[in-house]
Amino acid sequence: MIRVFKHYVPHAVLFLGLLDFIILFVSAEGAWVMRAHEIGMDVDHVMNRIWPLLSFAFAFQLAMISVGAYGNEALQSRRYALARLAVAASLSFIFMAILYFVVPSLTLWRSHALYAMMFAITGLALVRLLLGSMFGGEVFRRRIMVLGAGNRADRIRRLERRPGASFMVVGYIGMREGEHVIEEAINRSAIHNLSDYVVRLGASEVVLALEERRNAIPMGDLLRIKTTGVDVNDFSTFLERETGRVDLDSVNPSWLIFSDGFSAGRRLSGMAKRLFDVVASLLLLVLTGPLIALAAILVKLDSKGPAFYRQKRVGLFGEEFWIIKLRTMRQDAEVGGKAVWAAENDPRITRLGTWLRKLRIDELPQTWVVLKGQMSFVGPRPERREFVEDLEKELRYYAERHMVKPGITGWAQINYPYGASLEDARNKLEYDLYYAKNYTPFLDALILLQTVRVVLWPEGAR
Repeated sequence: MIRVFKHYVPHAVLFLGLLDFIILFVSAEGAWVMRAHEIGMDVDHVMNRIWPLLSFAFAFQLAMISVGAYGNEALQSRRYALARLAVAASLSFIFMAILYFVVPSLTLWRSHALYAMMFAITGLALVRLLLGSMFGGEVFRRRIMVLGAGNRADRIRRLERRPGASFMVVGYIGMREGEHVIEEAINRSAIHNLSDYVVRLGASEVVLALEERRNAIPMGDLLRIKTTGVDVNDFSTFLERETGRVDLDSVNPSWLIFSDGFSAGRRLSGMAKRLFDVVASLLLLVLTGPLIALAAILVKLDSKGPAFYRQKRVGLFGEEFWIIKLRTMRQDAEVGGKAVWAAENDPRITRLGTWLRKLRIDELPQTWVVLKGQMSFVGPRPERREFVEDLEKELRYYAERHMVKPGITGWAQINYPYGASLEDARNKLEYDLYYAKNYTPFLDALILLQTVRVVLWPEGAR
């Protein structure tokens, strides 16, 4: 994987994305030239129309990212990839129509855009049909050597077997004598020169997966391996990279303290984030105001009670604030005011509330809270004080998720289905810690784009 602005991007995704961008740009230029010949117009230098060409390529590629065209499923299945490509084409058409309305000088003419769209869909589909197996195969998988043969090594083996794994294990080395969970592991004593053995097997990375690291880290071996040009990583860092979350079972306070992340130099990016929140929330409130008003009327007609409900949530640095949403449950959903987790097919949800939740319309009033500065568009979802107090007792590092401003959508929301149990809270915390640790505007933009996929395919909505 390649780290782009602190976020790990698989080599296959980066290569496919670059190839797609070239196809989109060439398609736009080909459409321009073809249409120019049809109407007898002279074709001038390509730099004179560079912005319309780039706007087409960017709009289409952003649509592909937002619908999950670069996810594991799309890399593993041609049928899945082509289906997402069709949805991305429709979405990009909407993007370009909006862009044409705002700044027509930066977009292709409609006749050009039609040709460009046909060329692009054909080219992108051919790439996936002809090269699909390569992107999901071993060509882009890193070769790693695992030092360890216990339960941690077994976790790496299970990760390797997942569809779309970005690595392959070339060998397991048991660093201590005795029984191994990995039966095929080779004892360290049987290898004369470990660094030479790693190089001969063509490993590009060594992962330290020892069960007990105290007084057991083979510093001499690791130093010689490192000086041969092979990357060396600890178990927690490896899992963070491969899973996109901070593994609570393996991390300790020293890893969180000394590992890269939780950077204090966020003043500039924080200002940019706040500026985006203000501009976007104002725009969204203006555009969706009529929709919110209509939904509020329907809520009143559908069931007894207020159209909106306010509830205290825990936000930045553990301070409470009021959240506002369209009401989707019965007025007596919580008897005596006692906090209750939402359950799958929860009977307290009204008929209209089911659809409001699936379409995420009930979340729209929260843009007012974003405008006030108590929330952001992207960040960990805020929870109620009752839940927070219980979860802080059960889960290590739960309080650390409150070191960043809560959001309407987040890294956990696009990667994990809606959950309402301690195990769900644990899994979401791992994603929230990854976000807090690796936050950049790039990651925010990626989450916002991927939220479109969650809205279009609300597998986890309740």
